[in-house]
Formats: sequence, C-alpha cells, structure tokens
Amino acid sequence: MTGTTGQNADQRTEPTAEQATDRAAATNGRVWLITGANSGFGQALAEAALAAGDTVVAAARRPETLDDLVAAHPDRVLPVRLDVTDPARITAVVADTLLRYGRIDVLVNNAGRGLVGAVEEYTERELRDLMELHFFGPAALTGAVLPHMRARGTGAVVQMSSMGGRLSFPGVGAYSATKFALEGYSEALAQEVAQFGVKVLIVEPGAFRTSFAGQGALAHTTPIAAYDSVVGPVRTGLPAADGKQPGDPVKAAAAILAALDAERTPLRLALGNDAVDALLDHHDAAVKELREWEATGRGTDFDA
Repeated sequence: MTGTTGQNADQRTEPTAEQATDRAAATNGRVWLITGANSGFGQALAEAALAAGDTVVAAARRPETLDDLVAAHPDRVLPVRLDVTDPARITAVVADTLLRYGRIDVLVNNAGRGLVGAVEEYTERELRDLMELHFFGPAALTGAVLPHMRARGTGAVVQMSSMGGRLSFPGVGAYSATKFALEGYSEALAQEVAQFGVKVLIVEPGAFRTSFAGQGALAHTTPIAAYDSVVGPVRTGLPAADGKQPGDPVKAAAAILAALDAERTPLRLALGNDAVDALLDHHDAAVKELREWEATGRGTDFDA
C-alpha cells in the first residue's frame, strides 16, 4: 500500500476482497486504529507502534494534519477522517480498515479535549457534547471492532482515560464524569471479553506534555464569580502549565506498549508520578472513610 495524503484520504480506491486478503497476509506486526492520532498521546502511540514495525490507521478530524507521519512511513500509515461523534463514519472507518488489512489488533480510543468550569456553570449542551466525545464515541468504536476481535480470539482495546477517571476536583466535574463513565463501562467490558482472548487496558495519565491544556485546546465555561476561589486557580493554572508538565508522552507510549505485551495486562495503568501519588492518596482516603462508616452501612439489611 502506498501512502495517502490527508487531502485525499476520503477518495481512496477500495480494494477488492482478493486484494484485501493479500494485504492482510502481507501486513507485518499489529494493525492499530488510533483516534486523535495527530497529537499528544495519539501521536506518541502511533510513532511507537510504527517503530515496533506495526501498521497504523491514524484517525483525525483533519487528516491533513497527519501528512508528516504519512511521509515518514508511507507504507504503514493510513490517514482517515474521523469525528468519533459520527456513528456512520465510525462504521465506515472500521469496515474500511477490515477490508484493507483483514484485522484490527489494537483499538486506541484517544480523541478528546478538556473542559474547565464549576458544575453550576456547565450548560446541558456542553455536558452532552463532552459525553458524546469521551463516552459514546469510544463505546461505538469499541462495539464496532468487538465482533471481529471476538471471532479472531485476540485483540486489545486501549481506553485513554485520566487520573480524573477515578478521582475529581473543582473545575473538572464534567471531564471526570465522562471518564468515570468510560472506566465503568470498560471494567465490565474487560470481564466480558477476557474469555475471548481480548484485552482491555484503561490508561490513567496525570499531567503530560501534550496539547491538552494548550491555547485553544482547553474549553472553558462562562464563569460565575461565586466559584472564582475554587475554580479560578484551575482555570488559569492548566493553561499556564502547558509545556511544563512533568510527563513525557514518548515514555507513556512505551509503557502502554509494554503493558499490552505483558502476559498479564493490567486493567488500569496510572502514568506519571502525580497520577500514581494522587490515586494512592485517593484510595487510602476512600478505604478510611469506608471503614469509619462500615458499621452504619452493614446495619441497613433486614433483620435475620
């Protein structure tokens, strides 16, 4: 296969079934489908997969932003236009990938964005749009690839969550809500598909040097002055820290590949000292509170 530039990524000639079979046999390594592959963790994972000799179907809303990646690996990168909130496009991209390569070995649900604001500040539209992007889109993509992975008896689904998928703090309630939903869905999924040889990996990064908090990448609600003392520091602190975050996306991608290759892939993988510390503290506090109220909780059953 020759590389296709972003500008004509939607005008490719579809292979015949015979050509698809030949391509599947000739494709070495794994075939990855990565959303949001043009920046941040998505780009780092795409580059790590390519360095390992794999093939990447790199999805982005603007596939022309993938031109440099395609130019560097013209035979192993397929750029595709994909907005994960478009169910019809999800179906088409998965079908096209299976036709071209005969398989999808790893799905990475990475596309996303931030939203900062107090709970009272969010509009219903903002909440619904973020849930479409972080939950319903990944759920649709996962559902589209699962029948194929289940039939083959192998595969992996990587859900890019956040340490905010297990804890939250002022200003990120909507973001955390979407990641909490994704993690609950994925925890059940992992137990359902393990019998078919399919892995599920939930990745929980802390602050990494990606474009997540960059200018124009982080959305904000309309502020209510009453919340300035608790949300204000988050609203200004996240953009101010952009480019100074301690986490290295390249090392994160290497850790994710190592987890996928492990004999026992973890369900959750916290990345970054800040994430590990915060999650350990959160776990200890949750256990302490549970113990303090254990007797009350146990006293609510019917008397024997």
